[in-house]
Amino acid sequence: MRLGEPEKIQAAINITPLVDVVLVLLIIFMVMAPTMMRKGPEVVLPDTAKPRDQGDERGRILVTIDDAGKLWIDDQPVDAEHLGEDLRAAAGAEADPKVVIKGDARLHFREVRMAMLAIEQAGFQGVGLIAKRTDAKAGGN
Repeated sequence: MRLGEPEKIQAAINITPLVDVVLVLLIIFMVMAPTMMRKGPEVVLPDTAKPRDQGDERGRILVTIDDAGKLWIDDQPVDAEHLGEDLRAAAGAEADPKVVIKGDARLHFREVRMAMLAIEQAGFQGVGLIAKRTDAKAGGN
C-alpha cells in the first residue's frame, strides 16, 4: 500500500444468519405441513382391508360428513339443502370433477347414502368413498 492511497475495503457477506433463518423456516413448514393438508373437519374413517388407490387429488372435491351428520365441502360447512349448488360452485369450470365422500365411521350408512344421492342429483357421476386401510394380515388376506 502506498502513502496517500485509501485502503481497499474487503467486503464479505456473512451467510450464517441467513442459513439459520432458512433452517428454522424449514422446520416450521415441516411441522405445519400435515395440518395444512387437511380439508374439512376431523373424522374417524371406516376400516377396510383393501381400499383402492385413492387416486389423484387434482380436480377432486372432498365432501366430509362429520359424526353429527353435518356436511362440509373441502373445509367449508354447507347446508344439506344447498349441497348441489355448493358443489357446482366448488367445481367451477372443472371439466370432469370427481366427488369423494369422507364419512365418519360412527355414521349410519343412510346419511352417507343420502349425501351420495344428493351429489348424483346435482349432476356429478361416480361418487367415491374414502376409507382407512387396516392390517390385511389380520383379515387373513
